[in-house]
Amino acid sequence: MDLKELCKNANEAKYTVAKLDTNTKNKVLLETAERLIKESKAIIEGNNRDLDRAKKNNMPQGLQDRLLLDESRIEGIAEGIRQVDALDDPIGEVTSMKKRPNGLEIGKKRVPMGVVGVIYEARPNVTADVFSLCFKTSNVCILKGGSDALESNKAIVSVIHKVLEDNNIPTYACTLIEDNDRATTTEFMKMKEYVDVLIPRGGAGLIRSVVENATIPVIETGTGNCHVYVDATCDVKTAVDIVENAKTQRIGVCNACESLVVHKDIMDEFLPELEKRLNNRVELRCDERSLDKINKGVKATSEDYSTEYLDYIMSIKTVDSVDEAISHINANNTGHSESIVSDNYENVQKFLNEVDAACVYANASTRFTDGFEFGFGAEIGISTQKLHARGPMGLEALTSSKYIIYGNGQIR
Repeated sequence: MDLKELCKNANEAKYTVAKLDTNTKNKVLLETAERLIKESKAIIEGNNRDLDRAKKNNMPQGLQDRLLLDESRIEGIAEGIRQVDALDDPIGEVTSMKKRPNGLEIGKKRVPMGVVGVIYEARPNVTADVFSLCFKTSNVCILKGGSDALESNKAIVSVIHKVLEDNNIPTYACTLIEDNDRATTTEFMKMKEYVDVLIPRGGAGLIRSVVENATIPVIETGTGNCHVYVDATCDVKTAVDIVENAKTQRIGVCNACESLVVHKDIMDEFLPELEKRLNNRVELRCDERSLDKINKGVKATSEDYSTEYLDYIMSIKTVDSVDEAISHINANNTGHSESIVSDNYENVQKFLNEVDAACVYANASTRFTDGFEFGFGAEIGISTQKLHARGPMGLEALTSSKYIIYGNGQIR
């Protein structure tokens, strides 16, 4: 079946999915979670084929980690679906109702987007996350995953289709585009007749391509050049713990710390402790002042401060004040996640108020920017734009609204 036919069928399925009640949707989601675990062996076999190809193609270690599925991660995917199931269904919620002087009652009601297209890279967990969030909000999804995860995605979608069939729901409620030709991806970006919104998830190149080529309205999810700022007054051990976690807990994710900003008054104490803790695991690219405090640092270039490495590399910038830190971060960040480690209340509030990002933390790791951690069950992406949705996108971000107007014979 060609791409246009796939999109047309998905568009037709949206009217069936939009009429499903909450109990039916929750039943499908719970059955999907159970079946993913039951069929984990087949999913892992598909994932192993993807991993074998990734290794042959010398995929960076951080991206291989993103690609990997094992029993623990499949259980995590299933738990995310269960959490989505447990959340309130936003569809049909009337968010306001006002009576006009002429007697008309005008209300605003949450409705599905319709057909949600998602283009993403080697993240097979996204396949299940997108389906669960879209299905809970009565949306149809069309998935265009990266070629590196094709076998994993096919295995997951096969499970979803079995559950949909068992419940007499069109399988086009979740459609996977298996053709990996770039021309097909570009063509998909222009299916405005059938797709209501398009969401890219991946690196800067993918996001830029979608934004520049799509005729479908796009919700832009951003790359993550995330910073941690270590202020002059803070507990050094806490700061070391936070930076280590933000940088090394998982390197290939968009909420990992890529750039460290340090106040000059604490760098003598903090930087040697950080280097000791990292124990040569991370290449530190330093400005001149921090280079003097790091035994095995290398000199940073200006490009380092605006780079999302997705690797065991981190840039370091020293500053004289919280204002300089904020200015540096706003000039180089991608609007994703930024954190301050400080015992100074005024500096914390200044940072929270003035840093321009979707998520701004005080005394916590940037690694918490995640739909699961925010209590959304999963996320369809982390929006770094400011229209419609910003930050981790859960159920409400996948809804639109319509006005419902009650009258009793009014004419104008």
